[in-house]
Amino acid sequence: MNNDATKDVAGEEDGAPGAGVQNDLEAMLAAARAPAAVEGQRCGVIAIVGKPNVGKSTLLNALVGQKISITSRKAQTTRHRITGIRTRELTQFIFVDTPGFQTRHATALNKSLNKTVMGAIGDVDLILFVVEAGNFTLADAKVLSLFKPGIPTLLVANKLDMVHRRAEIAPWLKSMQERHPFAEFVPMSAKNKGDIERLFGICAKYLPEQGWWYAEDELTDRSEKFLASETVREKLFRFTGDELPYTSTVVIDKFEEEASKQHKRLVKIAATIVVERDNHKMMVIGDKGERLKRIGTEARQELEKLMDAKVFLELWVKVRSGWADDEARVRSFGYE
Repeated sequence: MNNDATKDVAGEEDGAPGAGVQNDLEAMLAAARAPAAVEGQRCGVIAIVGKPNVGKSTLLNALVGQKISITSRKAQTTRHRITGIRTRELTQFIFVDTPGFQTRHATALNKSLNKTVMGAIGDVDLILFVVEAGNFTLADAKVLSLFKPGIPTLLVANKLDMVHRRAEIAPWLKSMQERHPFAEFVPMSAKNKGDIERLFGICAKYLPEQGWWYAEDELTDRSEKFLASETVREKLFRFTGDELPYTSTVVIDKFEEEASKQHKRLVKIAATIVVERDNHKMMVIGDKGERLKRIGTEARQELEKLMDAKVFLELWVKVRSGWADDEARVRSFGYE
């Protein structure tokens, strides 16, 4: 609804026909969105929070059972609030993956990422504070200081499989309890199915008894267009490694579904990879365009599986110097 329409509705007196119609419409939309409540159902929002590169997106994908959040070894991979939904028996878990909280480089982009984190942890039923098992840094402490009292928080000690001396975990957990009144400790590995099952059982008891918010088979509230931009960005980081600054991004210029006699679905996508310097552009394109071609091929193949469609993907590379410091351009590229 545009701003003018909103003002017209809000300007009418209580009880006026316009207000009644608006209220009826909102009630109808709410009823259409929410499945009928069943006795014994639980549903709640769980924020996955931590510093960059501690495995939050890997954990979200494991919990949802499908890849909806991109991963890479590069810090600051996740840049948006991404909701993953998993319904098991009578409980619906609504997981919110957040960007890693930024404590360095106060660019417009990083301020946007931190705003996303703050918004995500303000109104949830449970927080999963993800840290690397046996490790606690100043960046972790900064994230921990953001938590509001009253919201139960689980300490998820991730990457337990990387700890070689398990005997050191007990004193570390004791020191963590002194830092914050965590509801529970969950030493685990996001790659271990048994650990994921255990985490579901722990989380469920903290969620309120209420009807589900989403249909049973929904996995995310994000659009296919958004997932397309994220998939291209993941491949971009995978094939450039540490050569390319994290400020590079992807903008979807065209996302169209067309009728096809040969395919159940046919989706045509045009995307622009935005970099800050000419040498970054050449880096992405690669020798005779080979790197860009590889990025496009792998992104297309993954999108075809994700969307169950035939995908045509066209990639361009453009230079936009200083975009990460430009608040208007940060917003225009889809950041909050």
